[in-house]
Amino acid sequence: MDTKDILTIIQNNSHSNGGLIAILEAIQETYTYLPEGALRLIAQETGHSLTDIYGVATFYKAFSLKPKGKHSISACLGTACHVRGAQTVVEEFKRELNVASGETTPDNEITFETVNCLGACALGPIVVCDGHYFANVNKREIKEIIQKTKEGIKGSDGGLTKYAFPLEVFCPQCGRSLMDNENYLNGYPSVRIDGSMGEKNGWVRLPSLYGNFAGTYEHEIPENTVVRLFCPHCGSGLQGKTHCTECNAPMAEMAVNGKDSVIRICTRVGCNEHMLDLNRTRNY
Repeated sequence: MDTKDILTIIQNNSHSNGGLIAILEAIQETYTYLPEGALRLIAQETGHSLTDIYGVATFYKAFSLKPKGKHSISACLGTACHVRGAQTVVEEFKRELNVASGETTPDNEITFETVNCLGACALGPIVVCDGHYFANVNKREIKEIIQKTKEGIKGSDGGLTKYAFPLEVFCPQCGRSLMDNENYLNGYPSVRIDGSMGEKNGWVRLPSLYGNFAGTYEHEIPENTVVRLFCPHCGSGLQGKTHCTECNAPMAEMAVNGKDSVIRICTRVGCNEHMLDLNRTRNY
């Protein structure tokens, strides 16, 4: 760990909208994990207590306190994926990589882990490699997925995976489109909704490319704040009855795929949990 590099990262990210989260993300991107020395420097330079910093680092599953490989592969073992043969997929990954769940290959290329849900139950078994989704995975595809991961998955514009897909999103109440064709995120039109936190009201934009629903906000909002989300057309609240499996905040629900399916996103700032449900009706 290079102390000067860590200090530069802290300085460059300390005044961003993401605050502490942005600093931790930048450090993990550099080192693939959060070294203890880096967390102590963050506490020293920002005034946050080390306890609070560890709390954030362990609360969000995207962060790791242990070294990780250059690439990550996560296989879902949730109920919907399990009944579709996910355990066989997991065992094949273990055999091909010669590691157990939670371990990194000896060459530090790939960290493999299993998770309880990856938010796309209707498309299981689901595997996520470096943030890119592979749906309906079977045992025969494992070698190819590993090879693509090592080569570097380029996403929808690079042709290496067909499972990073855009969604068209609608208000579940008035049925009007929530797509903003004038403001793009990740190369696709953003999803435009309204948000309210206390006396602050403003726009919220979300990526429409499935697998990434981290929002951008008109006003700076502290991490861990729960925001109420509304349709910009009819003003209807988007909160449903479902709660986030990671942080227990209410999930906002929007219609997708011809308005017959639902995307659910966590309303807590900094928690990017989301679930795509192609089969169920809205849960209000």
